[in-house]
Amino acid sequence: MLFLIEYDRSRGSIVQLRRFDDTLQEVAADARLRLELDLNRQGIEHEVVLLDAPSEEALRRTHGRYFETVAELARGPATNP
Repeated sequence: MLFLIEYDRSRGSIVQLRRFDDTLQEVAADARLRLELDLNRQGIEHEVVLLDAPSEEALRRTHGRYFETVAELARGPATNP
């Protein structure tokens, strides 16, 4: 599964999250490029990434900074009692 994320660093939040089937790599790459060009034309400085992960759950584990608040990130990983 491919995930296209538009992330607003100043707010620390995802603006948009789109999912693409693995068979649509070219479509996803084109969507990423169009989004980046559109944001650039508007003068919006958001981070745009296209990531590959088996599931959204896996993506949340490997790229937690997109899904967690600054406070959650500062606390670090949860520990099991």
